[in-house]
Amino acid sequence: MSAISVGQAAVLGVVEGLTEFLPVSSTGHLKITEGLMHIPVDDTAVVGFTAVIQVGAIAAVLLYFFKDIVRFAGAWARGITHRDARHSHDYKFAWWVIYATIPIVVVGLAAKPLIEGSLASLWVVAGSLIVGSGYMWAADQMGRHKRGEDDVTVKDAMIVGCSQILALLFPGFSRSGATISTALIRDLDRVAATRLSFFLGIPALTGAGLYELKDALGTGAGAAPLAVGTLVSFLVAYASIAWLLKFVAKHSFNAFVLYRIIIGLVLFGLLATNVLSA
Repeated sequence: MSAISVGQAAVLGVVEGLTEFLPVSSTGHLKITEGLMHIPVDDTAVVGFTAVIQVGAIAAVLLYFFKDIVRFAGAWARGITHRDARHSHDYKFAWWVIYATIPIVVVGLAAKPLIEGSLASLWVVAGSLIVGSGYMWAADQMGRHKRGEDDVTVKDAMIVGCSQILALLFPGFSRSGATISTALIRDLDRVAATRLSFFLGIPALTGAGLYELKDALGTGAGAAPLAVGTLVSFLVAYASIAWLLKFVAKHSFNAFVLYRIIIGLVLFGLLATNVLSA
């Protein structure tokens, strides 16, 4: 494979930043974009590259929620050394994020060949976009939206954390879409569900990016494209996070549902007419 160019990296950075935290599937959109630019979606360098530029988006969420993260980390540290501090919700929540990350790590390592092989097909992406839309719509309708962030329990965190596996195995389903929807089914309100999705994404996506770094640098992706793609994804993701939190405070997820269905159908059409190769 020829190295990903700086221009292509910038485009992929924009796509990653826009879609990482919106419930529309960053993996799906990246694969579609790569296909349109004739970049082989199942190449190890490309898989590694897309994982690494996610770190830019993660850096954006770290900066955006810096005060919250410091609060959780401080509560966790106090709880480690002082028994009385272990009763605080922030201390428990920090542990829950750690616990909820374990299932996706185990599945990710065990199923890595499958994830990077047959499941990387654009046919899978198209189907997952549409199926994930149905899940998101049903969750928004079923949820009673009555519980806030302070009401999150270890059961909520574990169930929502495990739902990340759907996006891991079926690119196009959307990690944020799966986690937000599952949190809605647990009756969290839209803002609490979205914030929980952000916090659960930090260790999972950071770990994936660091794990893939050696492959991305060693198989032709190039250091300059990696730097450009990561920086662009950081800037765009920060703006996307701020917009999404304002949006979900006043709107349902129906617009995302409709958009995903349209993109899924368009992708099926492009694949069926050989405009794109799976």
